Amino acid sequence: MNRRSAPPIVLTFAASDPSGGAGLQADLMTISSIGCHPLSVVTALTVQDTVGVGSVLAVAANCVEDQARRVLEDMQVAAFKIGLLGSGENIAVIAGIVADYPDIPLVVDPVLASGRGDELADEDMIAGLRQRLMPLTTILTPNSLEARRLAQGDDGDDRQRTLADCAQRLLDLGCGHVLLTGTHDDTERVVNSLYCRRIGWLRSDPWDRLPGSYHGSGCTLASAIAAYLALGLAVEQAVRVAQEYTWQSLAAGFRPGKGQFIPDRFFRTRAGDGVADG
Repeated sequence: MNRRSAPPIVLTFAASDPSGGAGLQADLMTISSIGCHPLSVVTALTVQDTVGVGSVLAVAANCVEDQARRVLEDMQVAAFKIGLLGSGENIAVIAGIVADYPDIPLVVDPVLASGRGDELADEDMIAGLRQRLMPLTTILTPNSLEARRLAQGDDGDDRQRTLADCAQRLLDLGCGHVLLTGTHDDTERVVNSLYCRRIGWLRSDPWDRLPGSYHGSGCTLASAIAAYLALGLAVEQAVRVAQEYTWQSLAAGFRPGKGQFIPDRFFRTRAGDGVADG
């Protein structure tokens, strides 16, 4: 029997979302729909729906490490994606893991709060993100609120910075690239800006602002970038096609509950086009 070669593999570290809108479930759907095989390490269990987050239970750090080491010893991964991590201990463990694979691109979605504003990261976790993960990050994908919070100084300095200043500080902390998303800005169109440590600002991409709010849009974008990097695209190209994929999934989104819309990550399949490779 002939076996097909395995598709590129993406490992995501994320929290489970029982609504299927964000978190681990969003990552798995996005990565699969783009044509990669997803591996998953559960970092936390959440009680949430499309309205908001009720509670978060972090998985023990030793269990997180065991999950990751087991699959990494068995399979060759082409990209890492990180979302909600649950605890400072988990951040430390995961940083140690990805540091062992310096040639594998790392996409970090710094999940600090839910769409409703529920706090999902304390100061210890934010410090861990800055000190342990950002120096290892290929591309960080914060929205403007997350960028401002992450760009605060370790001494609590919260002086007003422009978003360009925030991006530069995040680059100075070690990120290779920063994609600042404009969904929270009061602008007619959503403008996402890509910065690079070597050059600074690279480009800004405007997108038509869609009505309503969406549960899992950030997870979708970061996972799509990871999947396209796993498929061999360079960072700038992966960012561009991942934005297009995300916008299309949001435009095809649906509202299954009482809260936010959920992106349709399988919009291509439902349209009868099959899974495209970007």
